[in-house]
Amino acid sequence: MSLKGWSEGELARQANITQPTIHRIITGESKAPKRENIEKIARALRVSSKWLWDGGPRPDLADQFDANVELALQPTRAFMYPEISWVQAGSAREAIELSNIALCPQHSSDVWAGEDAFWLRVTGNSMTSNSGNSFPEGFLILVAPDIEARQGQFVVARMIDSNEATFKQLVRDAGELYLKPLNPSYPTKPVDDTWEIVGTVVDGKMPKSVFMM
Repeated sequence: MSLKGWSEGELARQANITQPTIHRIITGESKAPKRENIEKIARALRVSSKWLWDGGPRPDLADQFDANVELALQPTRAFMYPEISWVQAGSAREAIELSNIALCPQHSSDVWAGEDAFWLRVTGNSMTSNSGNSFPEGFLILVAPDIEARQGQFVVARMIDSNEATFKQLVRDAGELYLKPLNPSYPTKPVDDTWEIVGTVVDGKMPKSVFMM
């Protein structure tokens, strides 16, 4: 991967394997990866699958490196996550498991946010501020359902009865938790038993389309 300059996401694309599977294999989290996946990776990298299984010096590269030659810095890892709709975000875990999730737009991040992570596109201006943090309409936020939200962090929450999802800052006041918009024109809502935290926002960026108009 380093010789080709590939990230995990690019190897996943070339091998036609999901990026989380690639990550588990590379980090050793997957103790017994499927041989089918190893064969796909080997074909993508154009190396022997036996070498991937057994390790050791790669035969066609063993004599190419000199002790005085320093390997280039590793490229930053990139992880691919689907962009889902706010309707799907209301039942995010179920939505991520749907077969048609593969048809969703994919966006990269150098943050590992877990296998169930997803991107959402900010709608409206409730999280737009004239100072400090601001998330304008169209901004992409990466939501990690497996990371527990703490006071002060930005979260996506849903109203349990209506499945309505919203993006707000989780704040504490007088011992109680609230969902606070950054735009003072919108009300702050208490986190009572009608609300459930869907996930913590761990990354964000403007879509490339904004800069290509």
